[in-house]
Amino acid sequence: FLHSHLMALPRPVIVSFARTAIAPFNGALSSVAAPSLASSTISHQLESLSSSSSFGMTDIVDVTLGNVVSAGIGQAPGRQAWKGAGGQDAAQCTTINKVCASGMKAAMYACQNIQLGSGPQLAGGFESMSNIPHYLPSLRSGVKLGPSTVLDGVVHDGLWDVYNNQHMGMCAEKCATDYNITREDQDNYAIESYRRASEAISAGKFKEEIAPVEVKTRKGVDVVDTDTEPGSLDASKIPKLRPAFKRTDDGTVTPANASSLNDGAASMIIMSEDQATAFGLKPIARVLGFADAEQAPEDFTTAPALAVPKAIANAGLTASDIDYHEINEAFSVVALANMQLMNLDPAKVNVNGGAVALGHPIGCSGARIIGTLINVLAQNNATYGCASICNGGGGASAFVLEKM
Repeated sequence: FLHSHLMALPRPVIVSFARTAIAPFNGALSSVAAPSLASSTISHQLESLSSSSSFGMTDIVDVTLGNVVSAGIGQAPGRQAWKGAGGQDAAQCTTINKVCASGMKAAMYACQNIQLGSGPQLAGGFESMSNIPHYLPSLRSGVKLGPSTVLDGVVHDGLWDVYNNQHMGMCAEKCATDYNITREDQDNYAIESYRRASEAISAGKFKEEIAPVEVKTRKGVDVVDTDTEPGSLDASKIPKLRPAFKRTDDGTVTPANASSLNDGAASMIIMSEDQATAFGLKPIARVLGFADAEQAPEDFTTAPALAVPKAIANAGLTASDIDYHEINEAFSVVALANMQLMNLDPAKVNVNGGAVALGHPIGCSGARIIGTLINVLAQNNATYGCASICNGGGGASAFVLEKM
């Protein structure tokens, strides 16, 4: 019933996608404010489209951008990103937080707006984890006597399971136990993710999706246009690393087989097929379906296995129709467990590497994997793909595309 209903609505298509290179924590993009990262990708897209079609910035009706830790950024971060790209005042801007799935959820809202008959949409997500501040929660009422606690906003608002008062890495450890995934399994997966990402970079497979960012330095201007994390791997050290969260002999999750802290942004322009034709634009992907799913907060790691079948059903497809998957690698164990639960061929999952190798700017990644999936489909002459991402609190989102 739902698929038939969706078919009667305007069909959303993606006409443009861009992302920044993903930079390491306190690395090449750390001097750039989070909204400005998104401004870079938005400007890049709009300049490209306006030079080859009748489409322009003033045609965007809504701007929906994900951002997880907005502390210290200033009012309305999504609006800042839009205005930083030169956007007009009339565009309606909304910033959303669905933790790691924020960027994908923003794209879902944009698609729903199209299905309701709205005009062109801009969606995506951004995060500068380098610039997330520390907090002094006791300062408001004053410290009368003794020491005061300083909280790290990255951990407190980005990486902490508030329901069980533990780091989300402990949820990854639970997942490893629940699905009998060993430390060796996770290390081997991480090494393969780095290998795939490094080969993809060398082959130029990310060039189509990366918008260069100019960063002012004391020596001039640096252009950041390449993902650098994959080149940092020393595979010989991975088996020797100590567990990062469960610091006992049976701990399995380490800094190498988990994603890192990063800075980055990604954005896409979505409209109906009829609108694309009217503007003289050639869509790069058709959005067929999407879905969310939720379960216990400590089991967020496997929520994609619930969201993906729902999204595929909403698309009117079956699991066997999907040519390629992008599953966000919050931890190696996330990809391993969800491949196990959905019986996926590892050769068809994250073929250009994933977040373990590339990095995971939490507000950006849900949008980033949509764009990467579009390019994977094009590079492999494939038709259907599904991107999925888990999020803190027990949830996940999934997004099904058809290459055009």
